[in-house]
Amino acid sequence: MAEHHGEYKVPGGKLVVADLMTEDGEIAAASINGDFFLEPDEALADINGALVGLSVLAPNTAISAAVADAVGPTTVMFGFDADAVAVAVRRALGHATTWADHDWEVIPPSTLSITENVALDEVLTREVGEGRRNPTLRLWDWDERAVVIGSFQSYRNEVDPEGVARHGVTVVRRISGGGAMFMEAGNCITYSLYLPASLVDGLSFADSYPFLDAWVMEALASVGVKAFYKPLNDIATEAGKIGGAAQKRLANGGLLHHVTMSYDIDAEKMTEVLRIGREKISDKGIASAKKRVDPLKRQTGLAREDLFEAMMSTFEARYGARRVALSQESLADARALAERKFATREWLHRVP
Repeated sequence: MAEHHGEYKVPGGKLVVADLMTEDGEIAAASINGDFFLEPDEALADINGALVGLSVLAPNTAISAAVADAVGPTTVMFGFDADAVAVAVRRALGHATTWADHDWEVIPPSTLSITENVALDEVLTREVGEGRRNPTLRLWDWDERAVVIGSFQSYRNEVDPEGVARHGVTVVRRISGGGAMFMEAGNCITYSLYLPASLVDGLSFADSYPFLDAWVMEALASVGVKAFYKPLNDIATEAGKIGGAAQKRLANGGLLHHVTMSYDIDAEKMTEVLRIGREKISDKGIASAKKRVDPLKRQTGLAREDLFEAMMSTFEARYGARRVALSQESLADARALAERKFATREWLHRVP
């Protein structure tokens, strides 16, 4: 028999630990333990029994369903649930990974065109999925006025062509979903995480967002900003929204997690460039898009470069990451991809 150990801390909840024994491709013995609460006590034996006999290749859905069926609807699982057990089991079996399982790298900001930045997201995500790059945090920088629209947004519904022309805005479409971002040079803080999908194995899309951004909440707290997630993908403080996240999962196992936060946004100009209708903000409790965003410059009083440093230092300390330069090979690949895809009218207007 082989021994396996896996742990999963539920975001906002408790620690779930899976100690397993496997034989002939199946779980032969299981002990689920942790600092969670469970009533009645006998349900723990039911959980362990439900895992015995499952294939070591069982997906999260099968593990979670087996646990849920075993405990029934009257069992109280406080601080964890059947999905959390499945994550711990998958981690024990080596199918799901933790932050500590990877050697993380950080690419500091360097000035590139907005089209190259968007193309780099696809290039670096593919490199991670193919195993040619360590999981990486990259901070963006650019020197132009831009709008980046989501992969599935309609160009004509999101962008005002008169405002784009008047303000000299470059419009590009990214590979991730989500909403349009008005990104003047120096007025936003944007970063991308490139990681293997195994890190979020078993997590719902909704749970994966705060899970992947826990470090940036810590970084913001270190400069006096108490931030939190507003489902699904808004990052906010009590003073208002500061940013939003988007994701793209590639078939090769690479995952892109992308965040843009407002540093010193020109809300007047934003409303002239983007078509932000009342339906978009109808569930936000506000009457105007201009009042929706509260920039980090006002909340912290810090230079943008100081916020970059706080973010990189926090990420390095939390995950043992090291800073590296963007390779010339990756940059060349991104520039080529930008030319044949992201800078083309066909891609930009793929949703008219």
